[in-house]
Amino acid sequence: SFSLTLIDALDTLLILGNVSEFQRVVNVLQEGVDFDIDVNASVFETNIRVVGGLLSAHLLSKKAGVEVEAGWPCSGPLLRMAEEAARKLLPAFQTPTGMPYGTVNLLHGVNPGETPVTCTAGIGTFIVEFATLSHLTGDPVFEDVARKALKALWKNRSDIGLVGNHIDVVTAKWVAQDAGIGAGVDSYFEYLVKGAILLQDEELMSMFLEYNKAIKNYTKFDDWYLWVQMYKGTVSMPVFQSLEAYWPGLQSLIGDVDNAMRTFLNYYTVWKQFGGLPEFYNIPQGYTVDKREGYPLRPELIESAMYLYRATRDPTLLELGRDAVESIEKISKVDCGFATIKDLRDHRLDNRMESFFLAETVKYLYLLFDLDNFIHNDGSAFDVVITPYGECILNAGGYVFNTEAHPIDPAALHCCRKRKEEQWEVEDLMREFYSLKKTKKFTLKRLSDHGEGESAKTPEDASSEKGGEKRNSKKSSHSLLSCPSQSFNSKLAVLGQVFLDNT
Repeated sequence: SFSLTLIDALDTLLILGNVSEFQRVVNVLQEGVDFDIDVNASVFETNIRVVGGLLSAHLLSKKAGVEVEAGWPCSGPLLRMAEEAARKLLPAFQTPTGMPYGTVNLLHGVNPGETPVTCTAGIGTFIVEFATLSHLTGDPVFEDVARKALKALWKNRSDIGLVGNHIDVVTAKWVAQDAGIGAGVDSYFEYLVKGAILLQDEELMSMFLEYNKAIKNYTKFDDWYLWVQMYKGTVSMPVFQSLEAYWPGLQSLIGDVDNAMRTFLNYYTVWKQFGGLPEFYNIPQGYTVDKREGYPLRPELIESAMYLYRATRDPTLLELGRDAVESIEKISKVDCGFATIKDLRDHRLDNRMESFFLAETVKYLYLLFDLDNFIHNDGSAFDVVITPYGECILNAGGYVFNTEAHPIDPAALHCCRKRKEEQWEVEDLMREFYSLKKTKKFTLKRLSDHGEGESAKTPEDASSEKGGEKRNSKKSSHSLLSCPSQSFNSKLAVLGQVFLDNT
Protein backbone atom coordinates (compact mmCIF):
# COMPACT_ATOMS: atom_id res chain seq x y z
CA SER A 1 0.00 0.00 0.00
CA PHE A 2 2.97 2.31 0.56
CA SER A 3 4.11 1.74 -3.04
CA LEU A 4 0.56 2.39 -4.22
CA THR A 5 0.49 5.78 -2.48
CA LEU A 6 3.90 6.67 -3.93
CA ILE A 7 2.77 5.80 -7.44
CA ASP A 8 -0.58 7.55 -7.06
CA ALA A 9 0.96 10.84 -5.94
CA LEU A 10 4.11 10.78 -8.06
CA ASP A 11 3.15 13.06 -10.96
CA THR A 12 1.61 15.51 -8.47
CA LEU A 13 5.13 16.21 -7.21
CA LEU A 14 6.31 17.27 -10.66
CA ILE A 15 3.20 19.33 -11.47
CA LEU A 16 3.63 21.19 -8.18
CA GLY A 17 7.29 21.81 -9.07
CA ASN A 18 8.95 19.45 -6.59
CA VAL A 19 11.35 17.93 -9.12
CA SER A 20 13.89 16.58 -6.64
CA GLU A 21 11.25 14.63 -4.72
CA PHE A 22 9.87 13.24 -8.00
CA GLN A 23 13.36 12.04 -8.91
CA ARG A 24 13.85 10.48 -5.49
CA VAL A 25 10.57 8.53 -5.63
CA VAL A 26 11.29 7.34 -9.19
CA ASN A 27 14.63 6.01 -7.98
CA VAL A 28 12.86 4.15 -5.17
CA LEU A 29 10.33 2.64 -7.59
CA GLN A 30 13.04 1.64 -10.08
CA GLU A 31 14.45 -0.68 -7.46
CA GLY A 32 11.38 -2.76 -8.19
CA VAL A 33 7.79 -3.22 -7.08
CA ASP A 34 6.74 -6.85 -6.66
CA PHE A 35 3.40 -7.72 -8.29
CA ASP A 36 3.83 -11.47 -7.76
CA ILE A 37 1.99 -11.50 -4.46
CA ASP A 38 -0.97 -13.53 -3.23
CA VAL A 39 -3.33 -10.56 -2.94
CA ASN A 40 -6.84 -9.96 -4.26
CA ALA A 41 -6.84 -6.60 -6.02
CA SER A 42 -9.55 -4.42 -7.53
CA VAL A 43 -9.08 -4.53 -11.31
CA PHE A 44 -10.48 -1.00 -11.62
CA GLU A 45 -8.42 0.58 -8.83
CA THR A 46 -5.19 -1.15 -9.84
CA ASN A 47 -5.61 0.16 -13.36
CA ILE A 48 -6.39 3.79 -12.59
CA ARG A 49 -3.88 4.17 -9.74
CA VAL A 50 -1.00 1.79 -10.47
CA VAL A 51 -1.03 1.39 -14.26
CA GLY A 52 -2.13 5.00 -14.83
CA GLY A 53 0.31 6.40 -12.29
CA LEU A 54 3.27 4.46 -13.68
CA LEU A 55 2.46 5.42 -17.28
CA SER A 56 2.18 9.09 -16.40
CA ALA A 57 5.42 9.07 -14.38
CA HIS A 58 7.17 7.21 -17.20
CA LEU A 59 6.13 9.82 -19.77
CA LEU A 60 7.07 12.73 -17.48
CA SER A 61 10.43 11.30 -16.38
CA LYS A 62 12.58 13.07 -18.96
CA LYS A 63 10.89 16.40 -18.25
CA ALA A 64 11.70 15.91 -14.57
CA GLY A 65 15.40 15.42 -15.34
CA VAL A 66 15.40 11.70 -14.63
CA GLU A 67 18.01 9.85 -16.70
CA VAL A 68 16.07 7.71 -19.17
CA GLU A 69 17.30 4.69 -21.05
CA ALA A 70 17.90 4.50 -24.79
CA GLY A 71 14.61 3.96 -26.57
CA TRP A 72 12.51 6.04 -24.19
CA PRO A 73 9.53 6.65 -24.28
CA CYS A 74 9.11 3.24 -25.90
CA SER A 75 10.99 1.54 -23.08
CA GLY A 76 11.92 2.17 -19.47
CA PRO A 77 11.61 0.63 -16.00
CA LEU A 78 8.36 2.42 -15.11
CA LEU A 79 6.80 1.35 -18.42
CA ARG A 80 7.82 -2.25 -17.77
CA MET A 81 6.25 -2.03 -14.30
CA ALA A 82 3.03 -0.66 -15.80
CA GLU A 83 2.97 -3.50 -18.32
CA GLU A 84 3.60 -6.10 -15.62
CA ALA A 85 0.77 -4.70 -13.49
CA ALA A 86 -1.61 -4.62 -16.46
CA ARG A 87 -0.80 -8.22 -17.40
CA LYS A 88 -1.84 -9.25 -13.91
CA LEU A 89 -5.29 -7.82 -14.70
CA LEU A 90 -5.79 -9.56 -18.07
CA PRO A 91 -7.20 -12.83 -16.61
CA ALA A 92 -10.19 -10.82 -15.35
CA PHE A 93 -11.23 -10.12 -18.97
CA GLN A 94 -11.49 -13.81 -19.87
CA THR A 95 -15.28 -13.97 -19.68
CA PRO A 96 -17.92 -14.94 -22.28
CA THR A 97 -18.84 -11.27 -22.71
CA GLY A 98 -15.36 -9.73 -22.56
CA MET A 99 -16.46 -7.68 -19.56
CA PRO A 100 -13.99 -8.13 -16.67
CA TYR A 101 -14.49 -9.49 -13.19
CA GLY A 102 -14.15 -6.85 -10.50
CA THR A 103 -11.36 -8.54 -8.56
CA VAL A 104 -8.32 -10.61 -9.52
CA ASN A 105 -5.64 -12.34 -7.49
CA LEU A 106 -2.27 -10.96 -8.59
CA LEU A 107 -0.60 -14.35 -8.23
CA HIS A 108 -3.30 -16.86 -9.17
CA GLY A 109 -5.70 -14.96 -11.46
CA VAL A 110 -9.46 -14.93 -10.92
CA ASN A 111 -10.54 -16.85 -7.83
CA PRO A 112 -12.92 -19.76 -8.56
CA GLY A 113 -15.58 -18.28 -6.29
CA GLU A 114 -15.31 -14.72 -7.62
CA THR A 115 -18.63 -12.95 -8.06
CA PRO A 116 -19.49 -12.23 -11.70
CA VAL A 117 -21.22 -8.97 -10.76
CA THR A 118 -19.20 -5.85 -11.64
CA CYS A 119 -20.17 -2.20 -11.66
CA THR A 120 -20.39 -0.44 -15.02
CA ALA A 121 -17.45 1.86 -14.25
CA GLY A 122 -15.37 -1.19 -13.34
CA ILE A 123 -15.94 -2.50 -16.87
CA GLY A 124 -15.62 0.66 -18.94
CA THR A 125 -12.61 2.40 -17.37
CA PHE A 126 -9.60 0.91 -19.15
CA ILE A 127 -9.24 2.38 -22.63
CA VAL A 128 -7.07 5.39 -21.62
CA GLU A 129 -4.41 3.36 -19.80
CA PHE A 130 -4.64 0.16 -21.86
CA ALA A 131 -4.54 1.91 -25.24
CA THR A 132 -1.56 3.97 -24.08
CA LEU A 133 0.18 0.78 -22.96
CA SER A 134 -0.53 -0.94 -26.28
CA HIS A 135 0.83 1.99 -28.28
CA LEU A 136 4.00 2.29 -26.16
CA THR A 137 4.78 -1.44 -26.00
CA GLY A 138 3.46 -2.55 -29.39
CA ASP A 139 1.28 -5.26 -27.80
CA PRO A 140 -2.35 -4.80 -28.95
CA VAL A 141 -3.86 -7.11 -26.31
CA PHE A 142 -4.44 -4.32 -23.79
CA GLU A 143 -6.33 -1.99 -26.12
CA ASP A 144 -8.23 -4.93 -27.59
CA VAL A 145 -9.66 -6.12 -24.26
CA ALA A 146 -10.54 -2.56 -23.22
CA ARG A 147 -12.41 -1.94 -26.48
CA LYS A 148 -14.24 -5.26 -26.24
CA ALA A 149 -15.47 -4.38 -22.74
CA LEU A 150 -16.67 -0.94 -23.88
CA LYS A 151 -18.56 -2.43 -26.81
CA ALA A 152 -20.16 -5.07 -24.58
CA LEU A 153 -21.65 -2.36 -22.37
CA TRP A 154 -22.84 -0.48 -25.44
CA LYS A 155 -24.45 -3.63 -26.84
CA ASN A 156 -26.33 -4.25 -23.58
CA ARG A 157 -27.77 -0.75 -23.05
CA SER A 158 -31.54 -0.55 -22.62
CA ASP A 159 -34.02 0.25 -25.38
CA ILE A 160 -34.16 3.86 -24.16
CA GLY A 161 -30.37 4.13 -24.33
CA LEU A 162 -29.35 3.85 -20.66
CA VAL A 163 -27.02 1.53 -18.74
CA GLY A 164 -27.52 0.28 -15.22
CA ASN A 165 -25.23 0.23 -12.22
CA HIS A 166 -24.08 -3.40 -11.99
CA ILE A 167 -24.06 -6.23 -14.52
CA ASP A 168 -23.26 -9.95 -14.53
CA VAL A 169 -20.15 -10.25 -16.71
CA VAL A 170 -20.88 -13.89 -17.54
CA THR A 171 -24.54 -13.64 -18.57
CA ALA A 172 -24.73 -9.89 -19.41
CA LYS A 173 -27.84 -9.55 -17.22
CA TRP A 174 -28.25 -6.26 -15.37
CA VAL A 175 -28.25 -6.82 -11.60
CA ALA A 176 -28.67 -3.20 -10.49
CA GLN A 177 -30.85 -1.26 -12.92
CA ASP A 178 -30.44 2.29 -11.59
CA ALA A 179 -29.18 4.58 -14.35
CA GLY A 180 -27.39 7.86 -13.70
CA ILE A 181 -24.06 9.63 -14.04
CA GLY A 182 -22.69 8.93 -10.56
CA ALA A 183 -21.14 6.14 -8.51
CA GLY A 184 -20.78 2.84 -10.31
CA VAL A 185 -21.24 4.39 -13.77
CA ASP A 186 -19.32 7.70 -13.81
CA SER A 187 -15.93 6.90 -15.32
CA TYR A 188 -17.47 4.75 -18.09
CA PHE A 189 -18.88 7.93 -19.64
CA GLU A 190 -15.67 9.79 -18.82
CA TYR A 191 -13.55 7.24 -20.69
CA LEU A 192 -15.71 7.28 -23.79
CA VAL A 193 -14.97 11.00 -24.12
CA LYS A 194 -11.34 10.88 -23.04
CA GLY A 195 -10.66 7.74 -25.07
CA ALA A 196 -12.15 9.46 -28.11
CA ILE A 197 -9.91 12.50 -27.59
CA LEU A 198 -6.77 10.49 -26.85
CA LEU A 199 -7.21 8.14 -29.80
CA GLN A 200 -9.11 10.51 -32.13
CA ASP A 201 -11.78 7.81 -32.21
CA GLU A 202 -15.14 8.81 -33.72
CA GLU A 203 -16.85 5.58 -32.64
CA LEU A 204 -16.21 6.20 -28.95
CA MET A 205 -17.41 9.80 -29.20
CA SER A 206 -20.57 8.79 -31.05
CA MET A 207 -21.32 6.28 -28.28
CA PHE A 208 -21.05 9.01 -25.66
CA LEU A 209 -23.16 11.48 -27.62
CA GLU A 210 -25.94 8.88 -27.89
CA TYR A 211 -25.75 8.26 -24.14
CA ASN A 212 -25.76 12.01 -23.56
CA LYS A 213 -29.08 12.33 -25.39
CA ALA A 214 -30.65 9.62 -23.23
CA ILE A 215 -29.21 11.13 -20.05
CA LYS A 216 -30.70 14.54 -20.91
CA ASN A 217 -34.05 12.98 -21.83
CA TYR A 218 -34.51 10.80 -18.77
CA THR A 219 -32.26 11.85 -15.87
CA LYS A 220 -31.95 15.65 -16.14
CA PHE A 221 -34.32 17.84 -14.11
CA ASP A 222 -33.65 21.59 -13.74
CA ASP A 223 -29.90 21.13 -14.29
CA TRP A 224 -29.76 18.33 -11.70
CA TYR A 225 -29.19 14.72 -12.71
CA LEU A 226 -31.25 12.11 -10.85
CA TRP A 227 -31.20 8.31 -10.84
CA VAL A 228 -33.82 6.52 -12.92
CA GLN A 229 -34.86 2.99 -13.81
CA MET A 230 -32.81 2.07 -16.88
CA TYR A 231 -35.68 0.46 -18.83
CA LYS A 232 -38.55 2.79 -17.90
CA GLY A 233 -36.86 6.13 -17.18
CA THR A 234 -38.86 6.60 -13.95
CA VAL A 235 -37.08 8.33 -11.04
CA SER A 236 -35.67 5.87 -8.51
CA MET A 237 -33.45 8.15 -6.37
CA PRO A 238 -33.82 11.98 -6.31
CA VAL A 239 -30.30 12.45 -4.95
CA PHE A 240 -27.08 14.14 -5.99
CA GLN A 241 -23.85 12.25 -5.30
CA SER A 242 -20.55 14.04 -4.86
CA LEU A 243 -18.99 11.75 -7.48
CA GLU A 244 -21.34 13.26 -10.07
CA ALA A 245 -19.54 16.61 -9.84
CA TYR A 246 -17.14 15.48 -12.59
CA TRP A 247 -19.96 15.88 -15.12
CA PRO A 248 -19.65 19.66 -15.80
CA GLY A 249 -15.95 19.15 -16.56
CA LEU A 250 -16.82 16.35 -18.97
CA GLN A 251 -19.45 18.54 -20.62
CA SER A 252 -16.83 21.24 -21.13
CA LEU A 253 -14.60 18.74 -22.99
CA ILE A 254 -17.33 18.24 -25.61
CA GLY A 255 -18.05 21.97 -25.83
CA ASP A 256 -21.35 22.02 -23.91
CA VAL A 257 -20.15 24.88 -21.69
CA ASP A 258 -23.48 26.62 -20.98
CA ASN A 259 -25.13 23.49 -19.58
CA ALA A 260 -21.92 22.67 -17.73
CA MET A 261 -21.88 26.04 -15.94
CA ARG A 262 -25.51 25.79 -14.86
CA THR A 263 -25.01 22.32 -13.41
CA PHE A 264 -21.74 23.38 -11.79
CA LEU A 265 -23.44 26.30 -10.01
CA ASN A 266 -26.04 23.90 -8.57
CA TYR A 267 -23.27 21.76 -7.13
CA TYR A 268 -21.40 24.83 -5.87
CA THR A 269 -24.44 25.90 -3.81
CA VAL A 270 -24.22 22.54 -1.99
CA TRP A 271 -20.52 23.13 -1.32
CA LYS A 272 -21.24 26.56 0.16
CA GLN A 273 -23.99 25.11 2.33
CA PHE A 274 -21.67 22.62 4.05
CA GLY A 275 -18.08 23.62 3.28
CA GLY A 276 -17.71 20.52 1.15
CA LEU A 277 -19.79 18.05 -0.86
CA PRO A 278 -21.58 15.34 1.14
CA GLU A 279 -21.47 11.89 -0.44
CA PHE A 280 -25.27 12.04 -0.99
CA TYR A 281 -27.51 15.12 -1.08
CA ASN A 282 -31.32 14.84 -1.15
CA ILE A 283 -32.37 17.38 -3.81
CA PRO A 284 -36.08 17.83 -2.82
CA GLN A 285 -35.20 18.16 0.89
CA GLY A 286 -32.06 20.23 0.30
CA TYR A 287 -30.04 18.32 2.89
CA THR A 288 -27.70 15.39 3.44
CA VAL A 289 -28.79 11.75 3.34
CA ASP A 290 -28.54 9.64 6.49
CA LYS A 291 -25.18 7.80 6.76
CA ARG A 292 -23.87 9.64 3.68
CA GLU A 293 -22.90 12.92 5.35
CA GLY A 294 -19.16 12.54 4.94
CA TYR A 295 -16.70 14.30 2.63
CA PRO A 296 -13.45 12.40 2.00
CA LEU A 297 -11.90 15.44 0.25
CA ARG A 298 -13.02 14.26 -3.17
CA PRO A 299 -11.72 16.17 -6.22
CA GLU A 300 -14.62 16.05 -8.69
CA LEU A 301 -16.06 19.56 -8.23
CA ILE A 302 -12.57 21.10 -8.26
CA GLU A 303 -11.75 19.06 -11.36
CA SER A 304 -14.80 20.54 -13.11
CA ALA A 305 -13.81 24.03 -11.96
CA MET A 306 -10.38 23.61 -13.55
CA TYR A 307 -11.78 22.45 -16.90
CA LEU A 308 -14.46 25.14 -16.96
CA TYR A 309 -12.03 27.89 -16.03
CA ARG A 310 -9.82 26.89 -18.94
CA ALA A 311 -12.89 27.19 -21.17
CA THR A 312 -14.52 30.36 -19.79
CA ARG A 313 -12.16 32.30 -17.47
CA ASP A 314 -15.23 32.88 -15.29
CA PRO A 315 -13.97 34.23 -11.90
CA THR A 316 -16.75 32.31 -10.10
CA LEU A 317 -14.67 29.20 -10.66
CA LEU A 318 -11.70 30.75 -8.87
CA GLU A 319 -14.01 31.59 -5.98
CA LEU A 320 -14.80 27.88 -5.66
CA GLY A 321 -11.07 27.18 -5.64
CA ARG A 322 -10.52 29.74 -2.90
CA ASP A 323 -13.43 28.31 -0.87
CA ALA A 324 -12.02 24.80 -1.27
CA VAL A 325 -8.55 25.79 -0.09
CA GLU A 326 -9.90 27.70 2.92
CA SER A 327 -12.38 24.98 3.83
CA ILE A 328 -9.88 22.11 3.60
CA GLU A 329 -7.27 24.08 5.57
CA LYS A 330 -9.72 25.09 8.28
CA ILE A 331 -11.72 21.89 8.66
CA SER A 332 -9.53 18.91 7.79
CA LYS A 333 -5.89 19.84 8.37
CA VAL A 334 -4.18 17.79 11.08
CA ASP A 335 -0.56 17.39 12.18
CA CYS A 336 0.31 14.66 9.67
CA GLY A 337 -1.94 15.42 6.72
CA PHE A 338 -5.55 16.17 5.82
CA ALA A 339 -8.25 13.98 7.32
CA THR A 340 -11.48 12.76 5.78
CA ILE A 341 -14.47 14.71 7.10
CA LYS A 342 -16.72 12.12 8.68
CA ASP A 343 -19.77 14.37 8.98
CA LEU A 344 -20.18 17.72 7.22
CA ARG A 345 -22.95 18.77 9.59
CA ASP A 346 -20.56 19.17 12.53
CA HIS A 347 -17.19 18.71 10.73
CA ARG A 348 -16.12 15.69 12.76
CA LEU A 349 -13.03 13.99 11.31
CA ASP A 350 -12.15 10.41 10.51
CA ASN A 351 -8.70 8.87 11.08
CA ARG A 352 -7.78 8.44 7.40
CA MET A 353 -6.63 10.33 4.32
CA GLU A 354 -7.44 8.92 0.88
CA SER A 355 -4.64 8.73 -1.69
CA PHE A 356 -6.85 10.52 -4.24
CA PHE A 357 -6.52 13.67 -2.11
CA LEU A 358 -2.84 13.86 -3.14
CA ALA A 359 -3.32 12.37 -6.62
CA GLU A 360 -6.33 14.48 -7.63
CA THR A 361 -7.67 17.11 -5.22
CA VAL A 362 -4.38 18.91 -4.59
CA LYS A 363 -3.36 18.59 -8.25
CA TYR A 364 -6.58 20.04 -9.66
CA LEU A 365 -6.57 22.87 -7.12
CA TYR A 366 -3.03 23.79 -8.06
CA LEU A 367 -3.76 23.64 -11.79
CA LEU A 368 -6.86 25.79 -11.36
CA PHE A 369 -4.65 28.67 -10.18
CA ASP A 370 -1.34 27.94 -11.93
CA LEU A 371 -2.13 29.21 -15.42
CA ASP A 372 1.48 28.84 -16.62
CA ASN A 373 1.90 25.21 -15.62
CA PHE A 374 3.38 23.00 -18.34
CA ILE A 375 0.19 20.91 -18.24
CA HIS A 376 -1.65 23.88 -19.79
CA ASN A 377 0.78 24.13 -22.72
CA ASP A 378 -0.99 25.40 -25.85
CA GLY A 379 1.46 23.79 -28.23
CA SER A 380 3.75 26.79 -28.57
CA ALA A 381 6.53 24.85 -26.85
CA PHE A 382 7.48 21.20 -27.24
CA ASP A 383 10.33 18.72 -26.98
CA VAL A 384 11.81 16.77 -29.88
CA VAL A 385 12.89 13.28 -28.90
CA ILE A 386 14.84 10.86 -31.08
CA THR A 387 13.55 7.31 -30.72
CA PRO A 388 14.73 4.13 -32.45
CA TYR A 389 11.73 4.59 -34.73
CA GLY A 390 12.31 8.20 -35.74
CA GLU A 391 11.80 11.72 -34.50
CA CYS A 392 9.02 12.30 -31.98
CA ILE A 393 7.32 15.39 -30.54
CA LEU A 394 6.42 15.34 -26.83
CA ASN A 395 5.19 17.73 -24.11
CA ALA A 396 3.28 19.95 -26.54
CA GLY A 397 0.18 19.97 -24.31
CA GLY A 398 -3.25 18.45 -24.78
CA TYR A 399 -2.71 16.07 -21.85
CA VAL A 400 -5.57 13.66 -21.19
CA PHE A 401 -6.11 12.95 -17.49
CA ASN A 402 -7.18 9.48 -16.49
CA THR A 403 -9.90 9.25 -13.86
CA GLU A 404 -7.26 9.36 -11.10
CA ALA A 405 -5.83 12.63 -12.59
CA HIS A 406 -2.73 11.02 -14.07
CA PRO A 407 -1.90 13.00 -17.25
CA ILE A 408 -1.13 11.11 -20.46
CA ASP A 409 0.68 12.89 -23.30
CA PRO A 410 -1.30 11.95 -26.44
CA ALA A 411 1.72 12.65 -28.64
CA ALA A 412 3.55 9.74 -27.02
CA LEU A 413 1.09 7.29 -28.56
CA HIS A 414 2.59 8.05 -31.97
CA CYS A 415 6.23 7.53 -30.95
CA CYS A 416 6.56 3.80 -30.61
CA ARG A 417 5.19 1.89 -33.56
CA LYS A 418 8.15 -0.20 -34.60
CA ARG A 419 7.44 0.40 -38.26
CA LYS A 420 4.37 2.52 -38.96
CA GLU A 421 1.96 0.96 -41.44
CA GLU A 422 2.05 4.14 -43.51
CA GLN A 423 5.86 4.02 -43.59
CA TRP A 424 5.80 0.43 -44.83
CA GLU A 425 3.37 1.38 -47.59
CA VAL A 426 5.43 4.34 -48.79
CA GLU A 427 8.64 2.31 -48.74
CA ASP A 428 7.00 -0.50 -50.73
CA LEU A 429 5.62 1.95 -53.28
CA MET A 430 8.95 3.72 -53.69
CA ARG A 431 10.82 0.43 -53.99
CA GLU A 432 8.40 -0.76 -56.67
CA PHE A 433 8.60 2.58 -58.49
CA TYR A 434 12.39 2.53 -58.70
CA SER A 435 12.38 -1.12 -59.63
CA LEU A 436 9.98 -0.42 -62.49
CA LYS A 437 12.01 2.58 -63.55
CA LYS A 438 15.12 0.44 -63.87
CA THR A 439 13.56 -2.56 -65.61
CA LYS A 440 10.71 -0.74 -67.42
CA LYS A 441 8.76 -3.99 -67.10
CA PHE A 442 5.21 -4.05 -65.81
CA THR A 443 3.78 -7.22 -64.34
CA LEU A 444 0.13 -7.99 -63.74
CA LYS A 445 -0.36 -10.01 -60.55
CA ARG A 446 -3.21 -12.46 -60.41
CA LEU A 447 -5.79 -11.30 -57.85
CA SER A 448 -7.75 -14.52 -57.99
CA ASP A 449 -5.03 -16.27 -56.01
CA HIS A 450 -5.79 -14.15 -52.96
CA GLY A 451 -8.77 -13.43 -50.76
CA GLU A 452 -11.08 -10.51 -51.50
CA GLY A 453 -9.49 -7.21 -50.64
CA GLU A 454 -6.14 -8.88 -49.92
CA SER A 455 -3.09 -7.66 -51.81
CA ALA A 456 -0.68 -10.06 -53.46
CA LYS A 457 2.32 -10.90 -51.30
CA THR A 458 5.88 -10.46 -52.41
CA PRO A 459 8.59 -12.89 -51.31
CA GLU A 460 9.80 -10.15 -48.97
CA ASP A 461 6.37 -10.01 -47.35
CA ALA A 462 6.31 -13.77 -46.90
CA SER A 463 9.71 -13.85 -45.24
CA SER A 464 8.68 -10.94 -43.04
CA GLU A 465 5.62 -12.84 -41.80
CA LYS A 466 7.69 -15.91 -41.02
CA GLY A 467 10.53 -14.36 -39.10
CA GLY A 468 10.11 -10.62 -38.86
CA GLU A 469 7.53 -7.98 -38.17
CA LYS A 470 4.18 -8.05 -39.90
CA ARG A 471 3.48 -5.04 -42.05
CA ASN A 472 -0.28 -5.17 -42.00
CA SER A 473 -2.36 -3.08 -39.61
CA LYS A 474 -3.72 -5.16 -36.79
CA LYS A 475 -7.14 -3.54 -37.11
CA SER A 476 -7.80 -4.36 -40.75
CA SER A 477 -6.71 -6.69 -43.50
CA HIS A 478 -6.33 -3.62 -45.71
CA SER A 479 -3.18 -1.56 -45.44
CA LEU A 480 -3.83 2.08 -44.70
CA LEU A 481 -2.89 3.36 -48.14
CA SER A 482 -4.60 0.71 -50.25
CA CYS A 483 -8.23 0.36 -51.30
CA PRO A 484 -10.62 -2.60 -51.06
CA SER A 485 -11.01 -4.66 -54.23
CA GLN A 486 -12.91 -2.84 -56.98
CA SER A 487 -14.69 -4.15 -60.06
CA PHE A 488 -12.28 -5.00 -62.88
CA ASN A 489 -13.42 -2.25 -65.25
CA SER A 490 -12.25 0.40 -62.74
CA LYS A 491 -8.66 -0.80 -62.70
CA LEU A 492 -7.41 -0.04 -66.21
CA ALA A 493 -5.85 3.42 -66.27
CA VAL A 494 -3.11 5.23 -68.16
CA LEU A 495 -1.63 8.44 -66.74
CA GLY A 496 -4.58 8.79 -64.38
CA GLN A 497 -7.30 8.44 -67.06
CA VAL A 498 -9.68 5.54 -66.43
CA PHE A 499 -10.83 3.40 -69.38
CA LEU A 500 -13.98 1.37 -68.79
CA ASP A 501 -15.05 -1.77 -70.66
CA ASN A 502 -17.48 0.18 -72.88
CA THR A 503 -14.96 2.90 -73.82
